[in-house]
Order: sequence, then structure tokens, then C-alpha cells
Amino acid sequence: MALIPVIMAGGSGSRLWPISRRQHPKQFVSMISEKTLFQETLERIRGLNHGRPIVVCGSDHRFFVAEQLAEINIDAKIILEPVARNTAPAIALAALESDPEDTLLVLSADHFIENPESFGTSIVGAVKMANESNRIVIFGVVPSSPHTGYGYIKIGDPVGKDIFTVSKFVEKPDLTVAKEYLAAKNFYWNSGIFVFGVKTYLDELECFAPAILKACIDSSKAAIVDCDFIRIPESIFKESPEDSIDYAVMEHTKKATMVELKCAWSDLGSWDSVAEASLKDGCGNVLIENCISIDSENCFVRASDQKLVALIGMDNTVVIDTVDALLVAKKTRLQEIKNIVNVLGERTPVTQLHRKVFRPWGWYDSVDQDNGFQVKRIHVNPKAKLSLQKHHHRAEHWIVVRGTAEVTCDGKITTLDVNQSTYIPLGGIHRLANTTEEPLEIIEVQSGSYLGEDDIVRFEDDYSRV
Repeated sequence: MALIPVIMAGGSGSRLWPISRRQHPKQFVSMISEKTLFQETLERIRGLNHGRPIVVCGSDHRFFVAEQLAEINIDAKIILEPVARNTAPAIALAALESDPEDTLLVLSADHFIENPESFGTSIVGAVKMANESNRIVIFGVVPSSPHTGYGYIKIGDPVGKDIFTVSKFVEKPDLTVAKEYLAAKNFYWNSGIFVFGVKTYLDELECFAPAILKACIDSSKAAIVDCDFIRIPESIFKESPEDSIDYAVMEHTKKATMVELKCAWSDLGSWDSVAEASLKDGCGNVLIENCISIDSENCFVRASDQKLVALIGMDNTVVIDTVDALLVAKKTRLQEIKNIVNVLGERTPVTQLHRKVFRPWGWYDSVDQDNGFQVKRIHVNPKAKLSLQKHHHRAEHWIVVRGTAEVTCDGKITTLDVNQSTYIPLGGIHRLANTTEEPLEIIEVQSGSYLGEDDIVRFEDDYSRV
């Protein structure tokens, strides 16, 4: 019997746009420290006696997960959800990958917790309760404000020190209701952190959400191992109803118990919560990267490294600057950022990707583009290579600006050093590789009738992409 951390690493974090985007969401971004939120989640449980963690994420984010695990030297199982079905099915997949006698510690990959030692102590107590009493333990946070971005837990009778039965779960309230909850003193913020036995969770799922359990069992049986990933088949998993653990299990079970979390907590769901968790100057400002402030108070500014951001006479204002998008908002309106993302929708890539896009082999930065051409700066990690591929609609010119490139084009292999270049004709079967121990950078100039990223036909790929 082991304690198995389950890290829920899905979600898009749209209220933290423009830093968080669908294909590079907040959990894989550095928000409070030099490490990403995903890495911080794993770091804070290092002191616990636990088995191999399980990470559940979308297929699009699998290389973020693998790379960031490697950076902090943690080995984990990685389960790839082919489609999003919310937390109840995702947790079920993790439970089915575990021993029936194991205990699961379910954590979100995007939370901020200030005191890891206190958190660890709380976890140990929760594990003991879950194992000895066959309970589903959820952590509640004493509310410090009438927050409308969190779900709430109404507690019932006490069953121990800072331990209560659960009366009901409440979705995110409006401000009036949130103020009532704060005044009542018997409502806690729902942290979304759970501890329970594998068998307990699967039994409750079978009782209250059997369709979810069946789809997950069938999916787990048909899963395949691909490199370091466990791939769940979409054709089966998509049959699962989409539901959260709160709706599918917690609102119905008689085994719910809430333990008070004795440390500062935030789900970092909006820029005001990031500001609250960050170190401030004497005027209450948080100034990150290349920015200055004059006669401004209680502002949060996150600049890019491309230009200076200067504030004069501002208060309670958030400024988030990226290379391709700028957000300026009053702190009181931050919950509405999601509306911007919804309005933009699929019409623009600014909701999906940053200008700088990370890939398993490195990254590229779209420096400039117009009708018929696009210029990219491409960085290839040591000993990495792109797929063997061709394009139907564009030709490419490559110029090496750093390192040494190995270029394959229509079966011919050549080596290019700094200031040397080559031409990849339309339809040419080609590959760019870095065979050295040093980074490789090239400038790529694309020209053609269509320059979209989907104009790629792959013949070979080290990362099992199609």
C-alpha cells in the first residue's frame, strides 16, 4: 500500500491570459518563482513518503510535462487524455493505473501553497483518516474575503480538531452570496485537493456515476504505452460523461470529510490572486521584468523582456505585456478576462499560442510575416532533431546563426556552420538536426501560398507526432 500523488495538469487558465494560453497554459509557466506551477506542485511533496507520481494531462501538453519533470529530476507516469472530460474521469484513469490498496493524493498543477511543511503535515493527517475510516477527505481553506472565483464547502458536525463532515458543496457564488458565506463562518473555500483510497473512489464512482467508471475501465484496458506516455484511446474515452469529482461523487457520497488546510492557499485563477501571492514593494506594487512605476499604488505589472513598461499615477491596475498581446485592466474587473478570450475565440492564434512556441526539440519564434512570407527564429536543443517532413505550399531558406546544423534534403545530408545557408524547395523531403552538444539556431524564411503549421507531412518523428 502506497501514497500515490496524482497531479491534474489539464485546463487552459484563460483568466490568466495573455500569459496563459490554450496550448501553453498557466501550470507550465513560471508565475511566483523560477519554477513553473507544475514543478512547484511536485516539489512541495518531496518530503512525503510516496510512490511514483501520476500526471494526467492533455496530449498537446505531454512534452511540457516530460521536459519539466526531467528538469527537477522526478520520474512519473504520464497519462494522456485524448479529450477533456473534467476531473472525475481523469482521477478514475489514475486510480485504475494504481494498486487497489493504494491511497491517492489528488493535486491540481496550478495551485500556490505558501508553507510546504505545514501542507505536508496536513497531508499526513488526511492520509491517516482516509485509510483508517474509509473516508474521502477534501481540504477546505478558511476564506479571507468574499471571493467569487472559488467554490465553497459548507461544513457539518465536527469529527475532530479542524475536521468536519460536509453539509454541501456550493459552486462559485456572486458577490452578495459570497459575503453571506464569509459572515456565516461555516463555509470554506474548496481547494480541490483530495485524499482517498483507490477502492473507495472507484466504489463511489460505480454507485453515483457508473457510466464514467465503465468508460474509464474500458479506456484503461485499451491503453497503449507510447515512449514515456500512457495513451488513452479517444474512441472509448469520449464516451465518458464530462463531470467534475464534486458533481459526480462529492455531492452524493456519505463519506465526505473536510480537513482545514493550515497554510496560505490560492488556485492562482486570476491576476489578482497572482498579485496577492507575490512580493510587493512599499507602495503595494508587484513589478516583474522590465518596468518602472511613479506615484502608482497596488498595481501588478508583468512586462516582457522586449520593452519597458512605465506606470504614472495608476492604482489597482494590472498590466500584462507580451510580445503579441497587451492586457490593461482594473483589478475589480479581472474575472472578465475570460470574456476577452471568448470574444477572440478561434479567430486569432493569440488565444492559443505565444509568438514563441515550444516544441519537444526546442522552440521557434515567429519574428515577422506578411502575405506570402514568414520569418522564424528556430532553436534546436543539443542532440535533438525535427521530423523528416515536407510541405505542399511553401519553400524555405535556412541561415545558421549559432551552432552547427545537419541538413537532410531529398536524401542528401550536408553540414552547415554559422553564416552558411541552404534552400529547401517546395515538396522537398527534409530534416533539420543538431548532432552537437551545443544549441543550434537558424533563421528560417518561408515563402509560399500558405504558411500554416498544419502544412506538414511527417515521414519520421522521434516524438511520435503525426
